[in-house]
Amino acid sequence: MKVIIFGATGMVGQGVLLECLVDAGIEAVLAVGRSPTGQSHPKLRDLRHDNFTDFSAIESQLAGYDACFFCLGVSSIGMDAERYRHLTYDITMAAATTLAKLNPGMVFTYVTGRGTDSTEQGSLMWARVKGKTENDLLKLPFKAAYMFRPAGIQPLHGVRSKVGWINAVYVICAPILSYFHRAMPQYMTTSEQLGRAMIKVARDGYPKQILESEDINRI
Repeated sequence: MKVIIFGATGMVGQGVLLECLVDAGIEAVLAVGRSPTGQSHPKLRDLRHDNFTDFSAIESQLAGYDACFFCLGVSSIGMDAERYRHLTYDITMAAATTLAKLNPGMVFTYVTGRGTDSTEQGSLMWARVKGKTENDLLKLPFKAAYMFRPAGIQPLHGVRSKVGWINAVYVICAPILSYFHRAMPQYMTTSEQLGRAMIKVARDGYPKQILESEDINRI
């Protein structure tokens, strides 16, 4: 299986990338981003690209892949609705529309979050935007598309957030997060389990198109 990862330098993307590199069934990984992953591996190739609303310049390099793990995402804290929609909806749909055209046999997996609003009518701006993004992704002509909605994610194996204070919180709270992961799987997963679940779903499918933390941990 040949896969594309968007957002491989973020916390979620790092975890997915690590699992792809150790999975014997994945033969090639293309990491598309504005900055390199910093990883070196025989089956990994970094593809630098700056304009995430227009992929025409690199279309030829995006063809021939079996799956996409879309892990780009931003927090809505302190961000106005228009900016958040652009970074969440516009960029995701630009990439997905391009990939659906180039790879109709592709499986597309998108990381959203617990509480995403599929009705697009709720009171939370971020949840409405995520809901619309999910709904429109599911309309694209992929072989299959899956929406992953983890709640809390415990980073493992050196995976780190780009935000310093968030890393500090994870270090301090590591024992508590481990407890929550064991005791309340509906609210907590790990970067390892998320990556493995995304790979398995891309390879084997899953009965549900929207997966919550319980599904991720079960897989």
